[in-house]
Amino acid sequence: MSLPFSLNPTLETLPVYLPGRPIEEVARELGLPAKDIIKVASNENPLGPSPLALAAIEKAAKQLHLYPDGNAFYFKQKLAEHLDLQTGNLILGNGSNEIIEFLGHALMELGSNIVVSDYCFAIYPIVAKMLDAEVISVPARDYGHDLPAMLQAITPKTKIIFVANPNNPTGTLASAKDVMDLVNGVPDHVVLVMDEAYIEFLVGAVDLLPMIRSAKKPNLILMRTFSKIYGLAGLRLGYGIGHPDLIKALEKIRQPFNINSLAQAAGLAALSDDEHVRKTRQNNLDGRAYFEKELTHLGLEFVPSAANFIMVKVGDGKGVFEKMQGQGVITRPMGGYKLPEWIRISIGTPAENERCLAALKKVLGKP
Repeated sequence: MSLPFSLNPTLETLPVYLPGRPIEEVARELGLPAKDIIKVASNENPLGPSPLALAAIEKAAKQLHLYPDGNAFYFKQKLAEHLDLQTGNLILGNGSNEIIEFLGHALMELGSNIVVSDYCFAIYPIVAKMLDAEVISVPARDYGHDLPAMLQAITPKTKIIFVANPNNPTGTLASAKDVMDLVNGVPDHVVLVMDEAYIEFLVGAVDLLPMIRSAKKPNLILMRTFSKIYGLAGLRLGYGIGHPDLIKALEKIRQPFNINSLAQAAGLAALSDDEHVRKTRQNNLDGRAYFEKELTHLGLEFVPSAANFIMVKVGDGKGVFEKMQGQGVITRPMGGYKLPEWIRISIGTPAENERCLAALKKVLGKP
């Protein structure tokens, strides 16, 4: 039976974002115990949440009968202090995905366009198409952003240019020069969104915060998240950093109570857990080096990564994903990103990395 009312026709062709498969779902499907399955598919923190955040959640849970602070006063104060910014520079989102939606509602319209790179984060074009904006996709350079070409692709109708640095799903990192040339070259009528979800994994990252502090670039906004290095993916806590006037506009779109009380408490505590961040960063550096060495030894092509995952060329990405899943190892096939010969592997614990590599060897028939 069809629906007795019409839907937005855009939905007919709107792509669907497919996240990494949950452990519980794979366990049910394959009849395997959940404890025997590892997930290295969604760039999550293999060391788990910050211990300080867990303690804060336990305390905050006793107040779940109360609505959260709709303005997240204490968390936002702590975050501003952590970044040496004013609270007026910050917008909080239910994950950084919600920040993308805020920007879409504030800026995109029929007849406008956005500029992205091939192999960009899938949510950028999905939000644009949902809001009737055109997507200009610029060919990638070595699986990463060709920032000079993206700058040239801007038109008078361009509203936003999205750049993830490091990039998801490829892990590539744009040079500091190209980033600064882009920041300084973007026309005033275009908002430059720098998605820095993985910036905490970098050593010597390009620091764009001074441009926010000086208010000299009102068309620049940075996006960050607590899902990755802080290990709070399940709480959905992201934020945008920008000019106060742009932030005020986005606040008009933000729904009240979009950041729940557990997320606020956990985020506030996680900002003080330097030891957890240090351990996570070191585990990632060691794990990434392990994969680079072993994949080179196996003669498998991979994209050098600056993030907490690595993309590997395996031939039949979907087939390899399914066979590894049958061994209780969940990776991420890249067919949805127009890379059907590749899978993406998140860096896990040393034991998870070894198990993942063993499963990959078995599937590919490698000694």
